[in-house]
Amino acid sequence: MECCLKDELLCSICLSLYQDPVSFGCEHYFCRKCITEHWNRQKHGGSLDCPECRRSFLEPTLSPSLKLSNIVERYTAFPLDAILSAQRSSFPCKDHHKVKLFCLTDRTLVCFFCDQPSLHEQHQLTNVDEAFDELQRELKEQLQALQESERGHTEALQLLKRQMAETKSSAKSLRSTISEAFEHLHRLLRERQKSMLEELESDTARTLSDIEHKVQQYSQQLRKVQEGVQIMQERLTECDKHTFLGGISSLSERLKGKVHETNLTYEDFPTSKYMGPLQFTIWKSLFQDIHPVPAALTLDPVTAHQRLILSDDCTIVAYGNLHPQPLQDSPKRFDVEVSVLGKQLFDSGVHYWEVLVSDKTQWMIGLAHELVSRKGTIQIQPGRGFYCIVMHDGNHYSACTEPWTRLNVRSKLDKVGVYLDYDKGLIIFYNAEDMSWLYTFREKFPGRLCSYFSPGQSHANGKNVQPLRINTVRI
Repeated sequence: MECCLKDELLCSICLSLYQDPVSFGCEHYFCRKCITEHWNRQKHGGSLDCPECRRSFLEPTLSPSLKLSNIVERYTAFPLDAILSAQRSSFPCKDHHKVKLFCLTDRTLVCFFCDQPSLHEQHQLTNVDEAFDELQRELKEQLQALQESERGHTEALQLLKRQMAETKSSAKSLRSTISEAFEHLHRLLRERQKSMLEELESDTARTLSDIEHKVQQYSQQLRKVQEGVQIMQERLTECDKHTFLGGISSLSERLKGKVHETNLTYEDFPTSKYMGPLQFTIWKSLFQDIHPVPAALTLDPVTAHQRLILSDDCTIVAYGNLHPQPLQDSPKRFDVEVSVLGKQLFDSGVHYWEVLVSDKTQWMIGLAHELVSRKGTIQIQPGRGFYCIVMHDGNHYSACTEPWTRLNVRSKLDKVGVYLDYDKGLIIFYNAEDMSWLYTFREKFPGRLCSYFSPGQSHANGKNVQPLRINTVRI
């Protein structure tokens, strides 16, 4: 049917759809341009004929066919299959008994008779039933996507609410922890202040008592001396020589107990005891009650790689450029990684230590499970039992996660603090100079842990030759 209809809409000269169709008396139609060009070629004969029926005309008048032009335009704009299927549809136009089409491009209903075909030229048109099925499928897909998005947002909101609750709970716990820590220090300071003030009062009372005793003693002696002075002055005023000399023998007896030497011994009040670097003195006295403080860790020589050199007290480790030391091999010894473990093992409680890393271009420190592999090339990762941070490439710092996590370190580290809360599963690294935070591992430890150290390899050009030092605080 579509082919038959299209054949009726073709110009017999150009064999294309009519463009500005015209007729001239014989009821045959042609494109205005086509028939005009055909007749221009025939002007030399005088009469003009119809290309279809060969009927001749002396002066034919071209009459435009608006209805045929509209039919061609609508045929071009609206697909025939949609029009034919629309005839069976039950969605009539409000102005016509004919059914509507649907433009998928504009997402709107279209009437073959009402709407301007040019508005939907080159658009995708279909009948209402097919459009309904198509848009139903499309909306169902969108609904599925929206439902998935709804589930995602619901899960995200639930996660955010859990995080909010956990944050509030953590903040409450941390407020309590901070308050307890400062209250402990305040209590220690108050107790130390009370003790020092009581000691000052005791020293003051003892010194004042001693001074008052000496005041009483010297007051009594002063009265006796003054009596002796008066006796002497009376004797010296005697002008009669016989009387003066006669009283000399009794003068000595009268002066007995009245002559005292001033032999005052004075004990200074202990002001120096309460002066000087008072705050430092107080801090030192409090140090024994503060926990944790930098622990005095030691290295385990049995675990040290043969290239590593340990100090006699096992608190310093350096990489040796000489031949490997003639050390006995052991299952505990690292044979590829230039590493060493600490001797102390941790299975509970809180612990803190510091490591000096000054003037180095490479190092790795942290903790490791007691039973980590020591042989061959090892991946330093939590999944392998290592919880470490590393300095690499001279001035870059990373946490040894999977993959590595870059650390935001503004200035070169000289001293690193390592904090372990075994029971809470926390390992926290700090810049020990100002206690600024570097990184936190949160884990469930399957067994005992020990400290881990790797000074990295030193080079012949003098780079990275400095050792790692465990910072032992001595008070």
